[in-house]
Amino acid sequence: MTDPAPFLLIEDAPSLQQLYQTILTLEGHQVHGAVTAADGWEAFRTTRHPVALLDLMLPDRDGLDLMADMLALAPETRVIVITANGSINKAVEAMRAGAHEFLVKPFDDKRLLAAVENARRAAPNLTRLPPAQVGPTGELIGESAVMERVYATIRSVAPSTATAFITGESGTGKELCAQAIHDLSGRAGGPFIALNCGAIPQDLLESEVFGHLKGSFTGAIADKPGAAAAADGGTLFLDEICEMDLALQAKMLRFLQTSTVQPVGATRPRKVDVRILCATNRDPQTEVRAGRFREDLYYRLHVVPIHMPPLRTRGEDVITIAETILARLNAEEGRNFAALAPGVRDRFRAHPWPGNVRQLINTLRNVVVLNDGPVVTEAMLPPDLIAEASPTSDAGPAARTAAALHSEDLIGRPLAEIEQIVIEATLARCNGSVPRASRKLEVSPSTLYRKLESWRQRRDAAE
Repeated sequence: MTDPAPFLLIEDAPSLQQLYQTILTLEGHQVHGAVTAADGWEAFRTTRHPVALLDLMLPDRDGLDLMADMLALAPETRVIVITANGSINKAVEAMRAGAHEFLVKPFDDKRLLAAVENARRAAPNLTRLPPAQVGPTGELIGESAVMERVYATIRSVAPSTATAFITGESGTGKELCAQAIHDLSGRAGGPFIALNCGAIPQDLLESEVFGHLKGSFTGAIADKPGAAAAADGGTLFLDEICEMDLALQAKMLRFLQTSTVQPVGATRPRKVDVRILCATNRDPQTEVRAGRFREDLYYRLHVVPIHMPPLRTRGEDVITIAETILARLNAEEGRNFAALAPGVRDRFRAHPWPGNVRQLINTLRNVVVLNDGPVVTEAMLPPDLIAEASPTSDAGPAARTAAALHSEDLIGRPLAEIEQIVIEATLARCNGSVPRASRKLEVSPSTLYRKLESWRQRRDAAE
């Protein structure tokens, strides 16, 4: 049966273009062919193909840059990248930037058709989600491109039994992400147990996870089931899992392999049915290399990675979140705030929010508790936020950045630090879109992705 929408094939070698197109056509697929990035982009802008096969080595443009533009225009497109054997690193980079799958030349007919079939089934233009499943999920708020990708991953992983490994800075909503996965899963009727491994002393953490029997240690005055047993039939969310010591990591690995728990002081293990979700604000691979996190446990847990983006890269989401929080706090505190003043909106957009959404909530709670409406003004903001404000409240992000670069505060700072300020401000103006920001800054999207990742790892390591 012919698909309702054609596929796009961008391959500069005429012989391979003809070969791939013939294989796909014989299987009943419609194919639009292009031999240059320019022709492929023009075809994609017109049709927005649900599946695209893209050679990364094109004569007129880098394939990664083209893919970034395609996904910025149509994030639902499933891109299969094609690369030569000597360019595996580029294929991996493409996967990190949003590619659905990659093929390494030479590949046979079966490999090509399998990749296309997987992409066809996943493409929403061909198998569309019900309208109720479009947009934000659970308690998560925002409609930026980076969050739409998070929502898509949550909906894909939720019905499965796979372990999700959630990363992100403190305050980005990792627990809300885990809760959303649980709520959309077949275990939604079961318990959701969240345990913060970094908030519990290490000598008590084993008991908190696996439980203990009365008298098993000093202070054990009664039996305690533990979080793993309490989550039986549901989901156990282990936050800040990289804070768990190595001895307990070994027991956690055994738990994952056997689905049994043995409380401290017990002689027999107990079978439980628990789905594990975990999160950390550290870089787990760095922790593995440093010997602080077991490699075998990492690979057992790191099945579906989900990265929660920092608030400063989410563009207008900061305003959407602020308005939603303001309405909630109004009800809680009996206030009558109805809006944010334009100057407050500008300050919120420009602020780096090192504490992310949690800091934004605390800021608004401070305003609501100490003031009354109907409009949140700049004078109501906490002193630390006012001190970091831009020169003029009605200036846009670009004007604030330009003013900052000419201020005394930045004179003498390292160029790398100034570069980060400019890039993050540009991303904010582009609503978090890396491809759009890269065009404004005249650099490739892959360069921005690498810089953002290096800054994230540096921040995680410093925490």
